[in-house]
Amino acid sequence: MKANLITRKGWQALDKELKYLWKEYRPEITKKVQEAAAQGDRSENADYTYNKRLLRQIDSRVRYLVKRVEELKIVDYSPQQEGKVYFGAWVELENEAGEIVQYRIVGKDELDTKLGYITIDSPMARALIGKQVDDEVIVQTPSGAKEWYINRIQYQAFDASLDE
Repeated sequence: MKANLITRKGWQALDKELKYLWKEYRPEITKKVQEAAAQGDRSENADYTYNKRLLRQIDSRVRYLVKRVEELKIVDYSPQQEGKVYFGAWVELENEAGEIVQYRIVGKDELDTKLGYITIDSPMARALIGKQVDDEVIVQTPSGAKEWYINRIQYQAFDASLDE
C-alpha cells in the first residue's frame, strides 16, 4: 500500500500550483484559444491547435491535483519525533567506504532526487523509519544489501537554503 502522506510545505506547493493553473494560466490560455478561433479556419490554425492541446493538458493536471489534494494527509512535525527517523526527517547516512549521503523522507508528490528527497515508500526510507543516530541500517537494493550508519537526524534541512 502506498502512503498518501505529504509535508505541509509540499501540500502548500500543490495547492499553489492548483490555484495558479485554475485562476491564472487556464484563463490566459482560454483567451488565446478564443482569439485564435475568431480568426476563422481552425483546421490550419497552429495557434488554435497548440493552445487547445495545452488547455486539455491544464485541465488534466487540474483534475489530478483536485483529487490528489483531497486524498493527501498532511504530516506536521511533532517534538516526540526528535531523535528518531520519521516522515519529514532529514537523515545523514554514511557507509563503510566513508561515503556520506543526506536524504529527506517525503511523500511521492514531493519526490525530488536532486534535493535529496526520497519517498516514504522507497526501500531506503522503509529501512530508516524508527531508527536513531548510530543505528546500522541494511537496505536491500537490486545489486544486493547495502549497509549504512545514521550520523544525524533533524527535522529542518541540514542546508537552510533547502527549506526556503
